Amino acid sequence: MNVFARQLMGAFKDLTPILVVVAFFQFVVLRQPVEEPLSILAGLVAVVVGLALFIQGLETSLFPLGETMAVEFARKGVIAWLLLFAFALGFGTTVAEPALIAVSQEAARVRAEEGHLIGQAAIDSYARGLRYTIAISVGLALVVGVMRILGGWPIHYFIISGYLIIVTITQFAPDDIIGIAYDSGGVTTSTITVPLVTALGIGLSTVIRGRNPMIDGFGLIAFASLFPIAFVLVYGMVV
Repeated sequence: MNVFARQLMGAFKDLTPILVVVAFFQFVVLRQPVEEPLSILAGLVAVVVGLALFIQGLETSLFPLGETMAVEFARKGVIAWLLLFAFALGFGTTVAEPALIAVSQEAARVRAEEGHLIGQAAIDSYARGLRYTIAISVGLALVVGVMRILGGWPIHYFIISGYLIIVTITQFAPDDIIGIAYDSGGVTTSTITVPLVTALGIGLSTVIRGRNPMIDGFGLIAFASLFPIAFVLVYGMVV
C-alpha cells in the first residue's frame, strides 16, 4: 500500500502540468466556466488511479517478465528461438494496438472517400494490409535490434543508415502514403510494446558478457519506430 501511495503521488505530479495548462486556457484565455465539474473531477481521479495502477503493473509484472524471458533465452544459447521470440513479441504487441487499428482504418476510409477504394471489402483489405505490414516491420525491427545487441554493434550506424534509406524511399513513394508512413512510426510504440521491448533489451545486455545495459540495452524502441516508416512507404508504392 505504501508503494501504491507513492505511485499515486507520482501520477498526480505527472498530471499537474497538464491540469495547469488546461485550467489556464479555460479560465484565463477562454474565460468560460467548466461544465459538469464533478464529472471532470471524477474522471481526473480515475486517470490518476489508472496511471498509478499501470505503472505498478509495469514494475511488478511486465518488466520482470520481459527480462526473465530474455535471460532464459540467452542462457539456453539457441539464437533461433531468441530471434523468433523477438519477432513474435514485436508482431503480437503491435498488431492489436488500438492506435494502429484506428490509424489504418482512418487511412482506408480517406482513400475510399477519394475514390481509390470501392466497397467495404476493399476498405477492410487495405486497412488490414497496412496494419499487418506495420506489425511485421516491428517484428523484424526487434530481430535486427536483438542481433545488434548480440553482435555489440553501435546503434547509431543502424539509425543513420535507416533514416538515409527512408529519405531516399520517400522520394519515390506516393504523396498520400508519406504522412501515414511517418505517423506509423509513432503508433507502434504502445503502452505494452515499450515496457516489454525495453525489458527484452535490458535483460539480454545484462546476461551477455561484455554488454552494458545502459549502452546496449536501450535502443530497440528506435528500431520499432524506424522500420514501420520504410515498410509503409514500400507498401504505398506497391499497393
